[in-house]
Amino acid sequence: MTLRSPIKHCRNCGTAVVYRVPDDGDTHERAVCPACDTIHYENPLNVVGTVPYWGDKVLLCKRNIEPRWGKWTLPAGFMELGETTAQGAMRETHEEAGAQIELEGLFTVLSVPRVGQVHLFYRARLLSDLFDPGFETLETHLFEEHEIPWDEIAFRTVRETLERFFADRARGHFAVHNVDIL
Repeated sequence: MTLRSPIKHCRNCGTAVVYRVPDDGDTHERAVCPACDTIHYENPLNVVGTVPYWGDKVLLCKRNIEPRWGKWTLPAGFMELGETTAQGAMRETHEEAGAQIELEGLFTVLSVPRVGQVHLFYRARLLSDLFDPGFETLETHLFEEHEIPWDEIAFRTVRETLERFFADRARGHFAVHNVDIL
């Protein structure tokens, strides 16, 4: 499946674009401006977040926004321009959970091509068990593995990340996981 965002006009001059393979040796159809020859590339969005843990518990946030309102998720969101993936993950954790963390290693990289996204989750040690959730979160809760509301997890990327987190923790060694969700 090929995704195409609705680019209709050139961001440089405003002329209606056409979709074609550019004349520069490219092999993919792109939005090309017939007036100024600007090629508009459409790239995946990055979602960044954390797996915040406190002892044997993981912090989850109950969503107060769509999609998946009322479902549980890890603190995560779209990366902003001008920030690193780590900075974005820390910002999202603070915004959504009001959690103070110490960022650890990159944990999962999940490609979701059907929606044009790449999700990156870091392990994060919580520095406190006090939280101040932002407007995107109905509530936060620390869950032990057996308490996780698996049927109420908002996204497959979160489920895949949590499953790998608990499996790695049981092994006593955390790896970096690359997952394709097709």
